[in-house]
Amino acid sequence: MKNIRWIVEKRGPSVGGMTTYVLAAVAGLLTGAGLIIAIGPQNVFVLRQGVARAHVVPVVLVCAVSDVVLIVAGVAGLGALVSAHPAVVTIAKVVGGIYVIVLGLMAARRCLRSSEAIVTNAGEANTVSRWAAVGMTLALTWLNPHVYLDTVLTMGAIANSHGNGKWAFAIGACVASLIWFAALGGGASRLAHFFESPRSWRILDAVVAVVMLAMGAMLIASV
Repeated sequence: MKNIRWIVEKRGPSVGGMTTYVLAAVAGLLTGAGLIIAIGPQNVFVLRQGVARAHVVPVVLVCAVSDVVLIVAGVAGLGALVSAHPAVVTIAKVVGGIYVIVLGLMAARRCLRSSEAIVTNAGEANTVSRWAAVGMTLALTWLNPHVYLDTVLTMGAIANSHGNGKWAFAIGACVASLIWFAALGGGASRLAHFFESPRSWRILDAVVAVVMLAMGAMLIASV
């Protein structure tokens, strides 16, 4: 018994430290999910690419890797740098807002097309080159000021509140991002058979247009 007690006492601190890291990782997973799972330009774009089965893997990878980079940057202290230079966020709001509005107008135009033209939406998505799809994904990700406010500032502040467990928090948040985008892109591709009719594409593009135009207007109005 004395030997067992000695082992427990000897390992107690390490077990407590491990628990701290696990709790921090779980907190990161839940926080990451809460901030990432929201209707926005990036998620809507991933959804549409998934439904069209067009370059889903590179689009998902760009989103996930970008999130990982931003989360790590926030935990490492980039949030403080962004806070010290608010002009960066202002520029991102204006440029990002204009870009998102343009995408919203393009979606609205697709929605108002004839039924014959709407049927070709999936085909048009596939005719876009892989690099063009990647470029649009990068723009929707890095020109979105909410990325810096939520992922960098908020996530960084919460992570650093966990002290030594901040990197465990970051790992949990990164895992949440990977799971979400993989599920969104892969799950959307399974809905492709529902979009064989022009009406389905019209509804999807209408939703895309409303979200994009609203988000773009909100970004510019917040300057």
